[in-house]
Amino acid sequence: MKNELILAYALENAIEHEGQANQGAVIGHLCSAGLNKQDIPKTIPIVKEIVDKINSLKPEEQIAQFEQLKKLVKKSTKKQSGLPHLINVKRNPVFRLAPYPSGDLHIGNARTYLLNAIYAEKYNGKIKLVIDDTIGSEEKQIIKEAYNLIPETFNLLRVKFSKPIIYKSDRLKKYYKHAEELIRKGHAYVCHCSAEKFRKLKEEMRECACRQFPAREQMKRWKSMFKKSTAVGAAVLRLKTDMQHPNPAFRDRVLFRISERRHPRVGKKYRVWPMLEFSWAIDDHLLGITHIIRGKDLMMETEVEKFIWNLFKWKHPEVIHSGMMRMRGLEGAKISKSKSQKEVLSGTFIGWDDPRTWSIHSLIRRGITEEALREFVRDIGLTENDIVVPIDALYSINRKKIDKRANRYFFITDPVEIKIKNKPPAVKVKLKLNPSRSATREIIASKIFISREDYENFKDKEIRLIHLYNLLLSDPPEYTGMQNKKIQKIQWVSKPLKTRIMMPNGTWVEGFADDGVKKLKKHQIIQFERFGFCRFDQVKKGYYEFWFAHS
Repeated sequence: MKNELILAYALENAIEHEGQANQGAVIGHLCSAGLNKQDIPKTIPIVKEIVDKINSLKPEEQIAQFEQLKKLVKKSTKKQSGLPHLINVKRNPVFRLAPYPSGDLHIGNARTYLLNAIYAEKYNGKIKLVIDDTIGSEEKQIIKEAYNLIPETFNLLRVKFSKPIIYKSDRLKKYYKHAEELIRKGHAYVCHCSAEKFRKLKEEMRECACRQFPAREQMKRWKSMFKKSTAVGAAVLRLKTDMQHPNPAFRDRVLFRISERRHPRVGKKYRVWPMLEFSWAIDDHLLGITHIIRGKDLMMETEVEKFIWNLFKWKHPEVIHSGMMRMRGLEGAKISKSKSQKEVLSGTFIGWDDPRTWSIHSLIRRGITEEALREFVRDIGLTENDIVVPIDALYSINRKKIDKRANRYFFITDPVEIKIKNKPPAVKVKLKLNPSRSATREIIASKIFISREDYENFKDKEIRLIHLYNLLLSDPPEYTGMQNKKIQKIQWVSKPLKTRIMMPNGTWVEGFADDGVKKLKKHQIIQFERFGFCRFDQVKKGYYEFWFAHS
């Protein structure tokens, strides 16, 4: 592939991302433009060289160069099908799932985990499930139930992770060992400055006095962090980076801090806990992780990890950042594990599968299939750009998956019985269970119930009870014949079963369903005609309970 085309794509990517092109993204564009899989290895060094040059240019220089080459991009662009290729994929790559156990996985963070899983399947790789249960913060605490919820979620999504599950709370001694190696080599120091004082030093680009102690003294200060005499917040272990670094967030990052909160798995066995980027810098190496797909909100953590890998002279895994996904059309709900944790623990939500959490458990309970969730993630793809996706996109995929297998039944809200004048004797009606299949079910129509809304809206008008006969909704209603006329058709129920349906906003819709639902198996997905697809949940307190999927 011509270097000019590579240059054009790299410039375009740099302009889109604040002057910094991403090597993986450029390779992805080139694959879309026709780069053959077998040519990727020899193209990577060329792309790297071009990307490095472009990233050293000023933004105005990048724009000027792109203006000369943008026609190449337009001519070469092809619609990409499926997920883009990953770079540096050798035999049996190793991916990792790294959930923090503060609650169940919701549709937002499950997207990133599914991307890892789908790529692992694509390249015949392995997936390691590592529960990222370092102590967390006061605002974002670990909950015990999450240790079961998370593996259950991955099983629901058919994600095949290696056994046994790895828990970071079992690996503290490994982190201590590597921290001490950094201290001995002069790359880390114990800081006794208050958060406010260090914030000021960071803003002024000045080094902390604690930084100057020799390694032997730093080791003593480190050991003191494990003793009760050192109070919570009185000391942290910091990484020596560069206090002149252009990004203040990168300057002498905290690696370890003290916490005396009880941990759900290890109690109060440890009081010195690593920060996310340190524990992952160590574990990504020790666990042999080759590819990391994570949200771009963790780009700073990635830079710190790379800095630590370089200090240990370790090979870097490939890190790919995915843009944030926001869902549109959630009836005002905000997808957030911390918010859901608060609502679940307070009893406002019925549990982690409450539909308002938008957790994977709740979606499956509603009748959103794992096949639909996987296809949804594939269709969105892997991109650094933030995206807004309508929830209807997921519903549309799911509808195609379940439409031909979902049996049809009747359901009416606010039911009223109508006494029909001159009504024929009980009529047997055969109805197709699904328009695409020949299987039928039989209804014997005796008593007739319709919704109050239909009764009031079509009063004194002739209507047809779907698949049954015609009525004039007078007072009293009159039978007018069997002929299928071009008149308003309405739902009806003869042998009513008390039914209620849990909606996505957490409210129940009550009414009558026809007695065909008696034969349903637990968790069977059906369609209530003119209402929507639902999943049969249970019979409780005299009600047949369903959860609403979508229309």
